[in-house]
This record gives sequence, structure tokens and C-alpha cells, in this order.
Amino acid sequence: MNKWENNRAWLLTIPVLIIVAFSAIIPLMTVVNYSVQDIFGPGQRIFVGTEMFRSVLHDYRLRDALWRQFLFSGLVLLIEMPLGVLIALAMPKKGWSVSLALVVLALPLLIPWNTIGTIWMIFTRPDIGLFGATINNVLGIPFDHTASPIDAWITLMLMEVWHWTPLVALLAYAGLRAIPDVYYQAAKIDGASPWATFRYIQLPKMRGVLTIALLLRFMDSFLIYAEPFVLTGGGPGNSTTFLSIYLVKLAVGQFDLGTAAAFSLIYFLIVEVLCFLFYQALQNVGKGANP
Repeated sequence: MNKWENNRAWLLTIPVLIIVAFSAIIPLMTVVNYSVQDIFGPGQRIFVGTEMFRSVLHDYRLRDALWRQFLFSGLVLLIEMPLGVLIALAMPKKGWSVSLALVVLALPLLIPWNTIGTIWMIFTRPDIGLFGATINNVLGIPFDHTASPIDAWITLMLMEVWHWTPLVALLAYAGLRAIPDVYYQAAKIDGASPWATFRYIQLPKMRGVLTIALLLRFMDSFLIYAEPFVLTGGGPGNSTTFLSIYLVKLAVGQFDLGTAAAFSLIYFLIVEVLCFLFYQALQNVGKGANP
């Protein structure tokens, strides 16, 4: 009887499971259904089996978008993870300045994604943008993210780092605040340097939150759509056409629903496999670091 009473709370999860089924499982099965059919219009479709998957895997535009996506996500992680930790280490530990720092740091996270793209599109315009006009007119450096692929990538990276580094910093700061003072006292007694304190106390204790931060940032950067679409539209040319933008062009621009559905399933599997590998690697590193 007591066991039933303890497990009765699981019944409260039934509404959540129903909502998840309608919002995730059913749309996913619909995509699977589309991926094995060639759709010409309402009521006009032909079963083609795995033909759509084969065509997607042999699409050179997909391979190019995939490599651009890997490059973008890799640069994002290489910049945001160390920078977020450094910001967390530099943040105040007590007093009114803690609340001020947290509020200021969280402001970019409150702005909608499409608004972020609009803000940076205006900010970096070479004619009226504060950043773009300063670079072009004051410093004399030609900069135009609508004409130069390198400038487009620089703008995208600046925008992404500004928008999401605060998330890494907030998670790292939470991990730092959870470390008991006794560890710092022991390090001080042993005469440990700041680097040794960070290497053997702070970094291992932040492993959990940094794992969460890395997975969140990888998934979000690998699925990014709104910001680059608003800022560059995938251009100039195809230089910033990432996987998500290419998928939308297939589904909406070309109305190739079968190919887009197969592509989205492959896209989903790539994200799932990479997140699993990241998680396992970080867990193994953490176990190896613990005596």
C-alpha cells in the first residue's frame, strides 16, 4: 500500500506524456511518412522507399552545408566555453554588485532570436550601423556582411558570441558558487597558486554545469536558423547557408517535402549521435580526473 502511495505521483506525468506525444512523436511519425513518399500535391503521392535518403546523401549542397555547420558550431564552442568561464571567474562573489552583474549578463538572453538578427543587421550596416560605419568610415577598413563571405562570418560569430556567452557564464558562475569555502581554505593553506586552484578545484567541480553548457550550446548552434536567416539570408552566395536554412529552402522554397523530410531525419540523427558522443566523452574525462 505504501509502495502504491509513493508511486501514485507518477500518474501526474500522464498529461505531460500526452502533450509530448502530440507535440513530438506524432509530428515525427508524419515526417517519417513524408520521407518515403514523393509528394506532388494534395492526394498525389508515390511511395519511393529509401530513394529520398539516397538522393539527400548524394547531394553536394548538403555536404557543403554540413561542413559549414560543423565549422560554425566548432568555432562557437571554442570561443564561448573558455570566455564564459573567464567571465564567471571575474564576476563579483558577494554584495549588491552580484545582482547587477547577473541582470546585465542575462539581458542578451531575453531578446528573441529573430530580433537579435535584426539588431545586428542594422548595427553592422556600412552606411548607418554604428559598428559598420565606424569600421568603414573611421578606421578605413572595408566591411560589408552582405557582400563579403568573411565579413558575414565575422558578423555571425560576433552576434552568436554576444548572444549566448552569457548562458555559459551564468552556468559556470552557478557551479563556482556551489563549491564549499573549505576547498579554498585548504588550497590557501597548501599555498596553491590561482592556476592550481582553478585546475584542481574549480574546473572539476564545474564539470557538471559545463557539460550541460556544452551540450546546450552545441545543439543550439547546430540547429541555428533565425539569426543567420535574418542577418544574411544564407548569403552572400551560399557562404552562410547552414543545414537549417538549406532544409527550409527545400521544404518551403522548392516544396520538395519528401527530400526535406528525409533530410530532417538525417539532421536529427546527426545531432543525437554527436550529443551522445559529447556526453560520453565528457563523462569519461570526468571519471579519469577523479582518483
